[in-house]
Formats: sequence, structure tokens, C-alpha cells
Amino acid sequence: MRFFSSVLLIALFAFGCTDQAAETANDATTPAMAEQDAPAVEDGAAMMPAKLNLNLASGDDFKAIPGMTDRMVHEFEEYRPYASIQQFRREIGKYVSEDVVAEYEKYVFVPVDPNNCDAPTLMQLPGVDASVADELIASRPFASRDAFLEALAPMVEPAPLDGAGAFLVQE
Repeated sequence: MRFFSSVLLIALFAFGCTDQAAETANDATTPAMAEQDAPAVEDGAAMMPAKLNLNLASGDDFKAIPGMTDRMVHEFEEYRPYASIQQFRREIGKYVSEDVVAEYEKYVFVPVDPNNCDAPTLMQLPGVDASVADELIASRPFASRDAFLEALAPMVEPAPLDGAGAFLVQE
């Protein structure tokens, strides 16, 4: 969404907008994205500001994914809500190859419910591999989102930890 805000900002300046209109365009955000805490996603020359939440992103948000078609936008939306990344892989894998699904995963995520998700879904969190996911599952239940992040902290580097909260189910 920040990409689209930037494009809007450029267009507004090109057509002589006021500073107030530009400031408003710059403040546009959406809960469909893992916000500023999430790392940018590199796509060759282009950068997407953050991964898209599969359960909240709009069709227009999905269309920003390289190679995305209207049909696949429809398929992404049809299977909502996604409870796990495995569900996403299974459903979207009916229409495209595993390699294409893996490419899509660079741009999207299933919100992580720390007390209920499977290991592959936990592994969407920055810095979380299979062994960390298994440790987190063994440490359940977590009393809160903060308790989960505290348990995660010694298992990952500080930079990935900073972005992890954006991938969690909102309480």
C-alpha cells in the first residue's frame, strides 16, 4: 500500500497538489499489510513495502504481486479465511505449480495464531525455522501476544524479531 501511496503522492505533485493533500496521501495505511515492522519484499527492480495479509488484502493489493492475474486474485479471495500456510499451498496449488505458490509466498502471509497454528505457519515469521517452530509449539500456551514475542526473542536475531509482531493475528 505504501507503494501505491508513493505513486499517488508523485501524481499529486505532478498535478500541483498542496502540501496538505500530499501529507494525507503519505499517511494512507491498510491493516491488510504487515506494517512497517515487516521487511520489504524484493522483486528484481521493484520493492513491495510489506507482505500482504491473505485474509485482509484487497484484490487491488493482490494485483501488485508480480505475475498476478485476475483469476488468481479470485482464487486467493475464494478460500478465505486462511488458517494456515498449508491451506494456502493446498488450495492455490490446485491452479498453479508449487514453484509459483512459493513465489506468491514471498508477497503474502497467513496471520499467525501463536497458540493454534502449525509449524509451517509459524515458519512465516522472520527468523523462524523448523526447530524454532517446534520449540514454540512445545512452549504453548502463551498468555498473550507479548508473551509469545518474549518467548520468541531468544530464538531469533533482533532484526527479524522486530518484524514478527506484524505477522500475528490481531487480538
